[in-house]
Amino acid sequence: MRCPQCGNDNQQGAAFCSRCGTRMFAPKPSAVREYALATYRPSLWYYANGFLVGGVLIAFGGRLLYGKFQNIQIPNQAGFAVLGLGVLTWIVTMIRARTVSWSLTSDRLIEKRGLMASRRREMELADIRSVEVDKRVFQRMFGLGDVTIASAASADYAIRLHEIQDPDNAAETIRKARLKRMA
Repeated sequence: MRCPQCGNDNQQGAAFCSRCGTRMFAPKPSAVREYALATYRPSLWYYANGFLVGGVLIAFGGRLLYGKFQNIQIPNQAGFAVLGLGVLTWIVTMIRARTVSWSLTSDRLIEKRGLMASRRREMELADIRSVEVDKRVFQRMFGLGDVTIASAASADYAIRLHEIQDPDNAAETIRKARLKRMA
């Protein structure tokens, strides 16, 4: 077995490195299965601009359909078009809100993005270098925040959970899962 810290070759089944004393990682038994711990999604507040634009378009379309304008002839098709555009904006915003998720398992943190074409990134819990919580003023008012998990494997590799509910609890859950995985 090779030491993950110093690279020294040790005897098979050794619990600690004979050179530096680092705990050796024993191979997982095949009977141990990975299990889900938590799933996170961005809050709908992250998509508030889409809901706001859709609401404005729906209100303007309703005003065009049912409002009384002086000396202006507006066809009903224009009102229905603006109303439909507002509803379409709401639908697209709801779909966008469901295309991002993060899953924490007993072994990994998995980021999934996309609906038709999808992207999946994974980070082993043993590779986590740091877990940071960031809360801006607006986020603090609504109990939201961002959690950034940096990898020890690469300086520029990180997974960012943006606009999630109760970020402190999420960060603590990730830290505990990492410590349990390392033990």
